[in-house]
Amino acid sequence: MGQNSTPEEGTRGRVPQADQLGWDDSLYAGGETASGTGAENGTEEGGKPDGEAAGDGKPGDGSGGAVSGPRRPREGDGGPPGRAPGKGKRRVLRWVSSVLALLILGTGAAGYLYYRHLDNNIKKETLTLGDKKMTEHKANAAGQTPLNILLIGSDARDTAENQKLGGAKETFNGTPLADVQMLLHLSADRTNLSVVSMPRDTMLKMPKCTDPKTGKVYEASTSLVMTNTSLGRGGPGCTVAAWYELTGITIDHFMMIDFSGVVSMADAVGGVPVCVDANIYSHNAEGSGSGLRLKEGTTPVMGKQALQWLRTRYGFGGNTDLDRAQAQHQYLNSMVRELRTGTKLTDPGKLMSLAEAASNALTLDTGLDMKKLYDLAGELKKVPTKRITMTTMPNVYATGALEGRVLPKPGDAEQLFRMVRDDVPLDGKASKPAATASPTPTDPSAPVDEIAVAVRNATATDSQGPASGRAGDVRDLLKDAGFTRATLDSSDITGSARTGVLYPSADLEGDAQAVAKALGIPVSLVKKSTDVSGISLAIGADWRDGGSYPAGQDDKTPESAQALNGEDEGACMKVNPNYTW
Repeated sequence: MGQNSTPEEGTRGRVPQADQLGWDDSLYAGGETASGTGAENGTEEGGKPDGEAAGDGKPGDGSGGAVSGPRRPREGDGGPPGRAPGKGKRRVLRWVSSVLALLILGTGAAGYLYYRHLDNNIKKETLTLGDKKMTEHKANAAGQTPLNILLIGSDARDTAENQKLGGAKETFNGTPLADVQMLLHLSADRTNLSVVSMPRDTMLKMPKCTDPKTGKVYEASTSLVMTNTSLGRGGPGCTVAAWYELTGITIDHFMMIDFSGVVSMADAVGGVPVCVDANIYSHNAEGSGSGLRLKEGTTPVMGKQALQWLRTRYGFGGNTDLDRAQAQHQYLNSMVRELRTGTKLTDPGKLMSLAEAASNALTLDTGLDMKKLYDLAGELKKVPTKRITMTTMPNVYATGALEGRVLPKPGDAEQLFRMVRDDVPLDGKASKPAATASPTPTDPSAPVDEIAVAVRNATATDSQGPASGRAGDVRDLLKDAGFTRATLDSSDITGSARTGVLYPSADLEGDAQAVAKALGIPVSLVKKSTDVSGISLAIGADWRDGGSYPAGQDDKTPESAQALNGEDEGACMKVNPNYTW
């Protein structure tokens, strides 16, 4: 896209026109012309909204304001008797809209050329740089699979535009950080959409990552580090690997955007209403803050002001990254409502502007292209606004040397991750869950007293040691249920966020499911693995105490996730009293 614009500048970027993409206007040289009067400021004469005509609208420049070639002779200056003034102009506008629709939909040679143009704009990176292969999705009964996309916001100050928007000169050309991380989960049946934000201050163990461009190997961290540093370990593919390491959620794609990309996309989308409960100015005497300045109530933001809203930490609530995540959720929900109630997704000109801005602003994994993005938009449109749920990873503040940083909240965080893995809607409404194991195993279960199962204690987390005697307690539960061959396995004390029943081959699948059923463990946690030689039950951090597995929690989003529904138009950010004016 051309120059990024802000509300104050009153400018807009230009998008390629049909003649630049191989469209031959001379084929229509005998058509009627349209005046370009009033089009240069983005409106038609008579007040028609910007986007109805393509380009700057200058007569005869081939940019959409007029069709090139000689004018067809006709009676009188105003056209044939009885023709309404401006009818020729409207016909050309309809023609232009048709051309733009052709380009967007990708039909014909012009559409193909435009897709190639957009694809050439897009930057591509490897999906995952980790050394662990992500598990494949399991299809539901209808053969559908969910879709998980990681949205990454980079704070890179690697261009003049990003440096201007990002400030902080000492950070110019430094290692970029993944300061915004949101997982978008589209359900298998396309009835609901969930978003999980991970605070940038989240402390976790970083997986091994290999930069595909340089070959540099970043070894797995031995201590806890901030999640936003993942981007500097080879690129967004390492951020994907870090997410998979922590959550076990298979990620299909990622989309990354930087400061200038946010501004250009916000301009293309147009004003998005946001709300504050008091006047806010995100700035203090030390120079900290985004510079956001808004009056109390609801204000539409776009361009640079939208970026300020999304970056604001000082001024919302307790001046934390958690408050910033809530503001981002409010903005995204409001943007979706604006797109669906307005004309941006139906007007060819506006849709073209969005496509152009997106292709210039985004870095995608190699499995995505502009055509797939368009198809994805169609899938997302199927989800009603009321079935969109925004959440933040349940968390607790660390203490000691990590004071002020964030850790996943034991139990609640894993519960939220498990719901996403199992395709359980976060809004609590019914959906078709993805089948994660065979409902009827190919091999029936042996008598329970003949099933050998090794139980190990994997309840340790980054913030807690293993729950004492846990493996023995669960082994006793199995023996009480008739599994007399249940034993303890102390060979591996590695912690696991999730409880799981593993089996090595199909002939033991029925036995493994029998173990899970006896303890109330969901069948989704029964998996085939080449890492075991027999049935192995790992008691994870999600089951540190109690009798039967707490499966009832699977269907309820934890309150600590701070869920926000897509239809909640009453959301309003609480302003910190030290940042009012």
